[in-house]
Amino acid sequence: MIKKIKMIKQSGNKTIFQRILVKLIELYQNFLSPDHGWFSDRYPGGFCKYHPDCSEYCKQAIDKKGTIKGMALGTWRILRCNPWSGGGVDEVK
Repeated sequence: MIKKIKMIKQSGNKTIFQRILVKLIELYQNFLSPDHGWFSDRYPGGFCKYHPDCSEYCKQAIDKKGTIKGMALGTWRILRCNPWSGGGVDEVK
């Protein structure tokens, strides 16, 4: 089992799954995100009330914490983003 895990690892200590998830998030950011994509000109000050925004937070969480914990942190961040939240700076720890 350990040998299989080592085979999945690539350069930079990122698994294939981490690379795929980060690329999917980057596609979302480039094409659909109101903060990064084609719609960013509609919101010049940014749309998200958190810094970094949710998609960037999820990318950072996957890079720093791994695939499963990073996705859990990203999902929790998206669930916290609602009209009643205060927003603000929320870095991945």
